[in-house]
Amino acid sequence: MSCSVARRLEWGTVSSSTAASGIEPIPEAAPTSLCAREPHVPADRLVAEMVPPPRFDSVRFETYIPDPNQPSQTEAVQVLAGFAAGLGGAHAVGGGKRSFFGLGKAKAPKTPAGPRGVYLDGGYGVGKTHLLASLWHATPAEPALKAFGTFVELTNLVGALGFQKTVQTLSGHRLLCIDEFELDDPGDTVLVSTLLGKLVDAGVALAATSNTLPGKLGEGRFAAADFLREIQGLSAHFRPLRIDGEDYRHRGLPEAPAPFTDEQVTKAAYATAGASLDDFPHLLDHLARVHPSRYGALTDDLKAVCLTDVQPVPDQSTALRLVVLADRLYDREVPVLASGMPFDQLFSEEMLNGGYRKKYFRAISRLTALARDAKGLVEA
Repeated sequence: MSCSVARRLEWGTVSSSTAASGIEPIPEAAPTSLCAREPHVPADRLVAEMVPPPRFDSVRFETYIPDPNQPSQTEAVQVLAGFAAGLGGAHAVGGGKRSFFGLGKAKAPKTPAGPRGVYLDGGYGVGKTHLLASLWHATPAEPALKAFGTFVELTNLVGALGFQKTVQTLSGHRLLCIDEFELDDPGDTVLVSTLLGKLVDAGVALAATSNTLPGKLGEGRFAAADFLREIQGLSAHFRPLRIDGEDYRHRGLPEAPAPFTDEQVTKAAYATAGASLDDFPHLLDHLARVHPSRYGALTDDLKAVCLTDVQPVPDQSTALRLVVLADRLYDREVPVLASGMPFDQLFSEEMLNGGYRKKYFRAISRLTALARDAKGLVEA
């Protein structure tokens, strides 16, 4: 199926490669097409980019505003600040370890008896990623000794480097932060459990966010009983911290704007420097041909994503790829302007009630926020 956007509008025919009818083509001003991008990402870039995404460059514990009605949010800030302070000593392998929160004297290197990490569990939009990135920034170590990435990015790193090389690369780190920790298949359960176990043995501290407590990972997704041992072993590495609250992206904010017309979206794409313009069904087809580890590179240098003819996602595999793209766009604060169906109708009731429902609700929440950010593109 062609990836070009060609749609008969009231004011002419527009595509990703031709200007509006009646207007002289200006190639440098025409929007790009995500469908035309096939990025290749070297392994060293995957490692170098394991830092908080641009959206969270400037966040700190001090900029997190706890909901006064949710004491667990204030408690989480206090616990994580103490955890960061406790990571200020020498790396466990190189110079002894401290206790979980850095109290007491340094001890001879050995595997800690208690948890070596914290696990932030909470709903969508309560600020878990803000807190995780704040922990990364607050940990007193060089950026090269701290790693931050999503669960998908971590598994992609293993795929790019190989298991042993990944262990060697991360073992010298002071801290590994894993955002949106999700176990989607048995292979990832065993892979990540084994990897984190080896990193803990090497003295690496861990921090993770998810919408599911560690001991509940896998429920509703696959036959968790067969992998209970690995899941429970993984759970033992973390001290769970529950963060209650409502989605801040919707707290006191207006509802997401209704979808615009194809004409409005296309005009905005041509009027916005650095925008992309794609037909939504064609983009979904293209995502199937690009590995999710490259979705970040797929969005390099984009200032806005414009989509026409948004439709419900046809199947679960396609839906999960869209979730990854939504995460990368949200991380990079790329507004999304769309026509067709509203984003809260992307996923079927069966999907929203199934094992991946947490991912789909997160994607809806994030795309809704990005749609609000894009509203000004049309108003301008």
